[in-house]
Amino acid sequence: MRAHDDVSGGLRAEADRFAEAAQVLALLADPTRLQLLSLLTTEQDVSTLSARVPASRSSVSQHLGRLRLAGLVHARKDGRRVLYRVASDHLSALVAEALDYADHVTLGIPHHRRDR
Repeated sequence: MRAHDDVSGGLRAEADRFAEAAQVLALLADPTRLQLLSLLTTEQDVSTLSARVPASRSSVSQHLGRLRLAGLVHARKDGRRVLYRVASDHLSALVAEALDYADHVTLGIPHHRRDR
């Protein structure tokens, strides 16, 4: 019975892992959020970000709120401004890889694989 508990616990942990990854990818599925995350390798405020993405200040603020609530960005107060930054280097790498893949598709660059 104990071995069965270990297997079922391992399967549950694996299911939780895939569910968490799916939630992150769902949040990345929005082009504005993806662009914001690509810019947040350094701390920036809403005004700066609004000038760099094709979205209104209000929209940028709402997207940042969703990303913050999900734990994908961190925010800190600096006087009257709130500065945002991506929460994890893993997330930055995921965004960069997604954009690299998009470059291959949109620019017609042949895909490469490690096993070739």
